[in-house]
Amino acid sequence: MSFVTLRFDVAAGQADAWSDALLDAGALAVDLSDPHAGAAGEVPLYGEPGSDDGAGRLWPLSRVAALFEASADVDAALRQAARATGEPMPVAERVAVAEQDWVRATQAQFAPIDIGAGLWIVPTWCDPPAGAKLALRLDPGLAFGTGSHPTTRLCLQWLAATMPAGESLLDYGCGSGILAIAAARLGAGDVVGTDIDPQAIAASCANAAANDARARFVAPDALPEAAFDCVVANILANPLLLLAPLLAARTRPGGSIALSGILAEQADEVVAAYTPWFKLAPWRGEDGWVLLAGVRHGATR
Repeated sequence: MSFVTLRFDVAAGQADAWSDALLDAGALAVDLSDPHAGAAGEVPLYGEPGSDDGAGRLWPLSRVAALFEASADVDAALRQAARATGEPMPVAERVAVAEQDWVRATQAQFAPIDIGAGLWIVPTWCDPPAGAKLALRLDPGLAFGTGSHPTTRLCLQWLAATMPAGESLLDYGCGSGILAIAAARLGAGDVVGTDIDPQAIAASCANAAANDARARFVAPDALPEAAFDCVVANILANPLLLLAPLLAARTRPGGSIALSGILAEQADEVVAAYTPWFKLAPWRGEDGWVLLAGVRHGATR
């Protein structure tokens, strides 16, 4: 089956209404994007729960792309959507989308990811690169964390550089389980991951089995009553601020912590929130994101 895509640009405040109207008019899917993506005028958006720095916003000029079956009357659908929104008919570009193997097309977007120090994240349909010291098998899925995002890469680089053999580790907000799995394969001792999303727990367990990694994944209320030698949390700044006392309690005196999902301009606020328990500092940054790492006050390592 072949398809056709209608593309046009609207103001941010109209984008959601157009999306809903096009779906009601028969569109199979609607995508919103930055019409200047990849160009000098690109507008990056970063947002997280509880913030007003991007959450709930769209690009000032947003590109609407609606996918229809090739046999659909796209002109009629566009007229219906215009009536529903109360907006004039936009000038829309029509782009034919040829039939193809969508599974292979999707897989082609994901190649092995070089984390550094010989560590690679490799989809199951790819061969590990020659010279890879440790190749973790991980496919894109429902849970966050494939190694493609800077926040995840920073955590993996930190683990590869600092993870002492035999030490226990807690991955708080484990997503796909990638950090716990990497720690286990890098020689950590007791490794536990936790997440509030049951799908993340299921994905993590499956990924650990696929990588022969000795790591356990449980819901937060099932965590063992113990403090860990290392704690990693790749979430977002606002949740990390709220979690400071909890993560401190989970880190033994003299133990280490790594926090990611933090924009560079948020780092000072997160450092201040953890100061009662930790000496934290930026460890490394990438594309505007920073990883904070430090040691729990108390006994020396």
